[in-house]
Amino acid sequence: MPTSRGRRSEGPGFGPSASLDVLRARADLLHRIRRFFRSRGVLEVETPALSRRAVTDVHLASFSTLYTGPGEAHDLPLYLVTSPELAMKRLLVAGSGAIFQISRAFRNGERGRLHNPEFTLLEWYRPGFDAGALQDEIERFLAETARAGRCDRRSYASLFEEALGLDPHRATLDAVARAVRRLRVEAPEPSDVDEGLQLLFTHAIEPGLGAEDPVIVFDFPRGQAALARVRPGDPPVAERFEVYWRGVELANGFHELADPEEQARRFAHDREERRRRGLPAPEADERFLAALATGLPDCSGVALGVD
Repeated sequence: MPTSRGRRSEGPGFGPSASLDVLRARADLLHRIRRFFRSRGVLEVETPALSRRAVTDVHLASFSTLYTGPGEAHDLPLYLVTSPELAMKRLLVAGSGAIFQISRAFRNGERGRLHNPEFTLLEWYRPGFDAGALQDEIERFLAETARAGRCDRRSYASLFEEALGLDPHRATLDAVARAVRRLRVEAPEPSDVDEGLQLLFTHAIEPGLGAEDPVIVFDFPRGQAALARVRPGDPPVAERFEVYWRGVELANGFHELADPEEQARRFAHDREERRRRGLPAPEADERFLAALATGLPDCSGVALGVD
């Protein structure tokens, strides 16, 4: 057990792994987070941790379990959510207005200095906000909750051109693969442009981002849109952004995709890519797609790692 002064005990390992000082700091942070949103009239919600559908995202894996209840529910497979995103969007469709949630999230196979299989995720959605308006709010959020300075804002393309002399929106697979080889990244040869761009970003760009103040990276390649809208243009770009501070990704946000047909196509593409990689290809969440068909309000949302 930790002492009253917040130090860990030297016992056999059955006590908490965090000191009381850390626990108090965390409690204070959660209080500041809730105060930030309540002062702005954003409703706190709580959605289920178990889902009937696993995530289709190629880069994520769900924990699964079997519900052994009576009747038709016997041996029903259920999945711990990797994010509360789909459930929160169903609330938006139902007319909730602006909402936030501090939830537990679960991602199988993740463990390292910056990742755990279970972690705390803050997610919020703002009807009527585009990606730029939500970036403004994130800057205020970080200033009030984490005493961060003003956020620098950089386009995805400008970072690649500066660090690697590469246009990520027009680069060929051959050009991206050559850049990966020059960096001597210990990874298999990229099978597509976006896979190669992600390798380059994590190894050549991400470690130096936000050394002092946070950096918001915006306008990602359309192939990395995930659940974000794609803005037409030359080139078209995903209305997606990420927030980095001291070389760590803190948050990932979207101007949310509201087209149910496009969303169904993306889910199908994910499932096909998972099959190609020899991964399970779970069915898409039909309740979420039905909610989108009813009408998701124009909104932007972001997920931020609390830990």
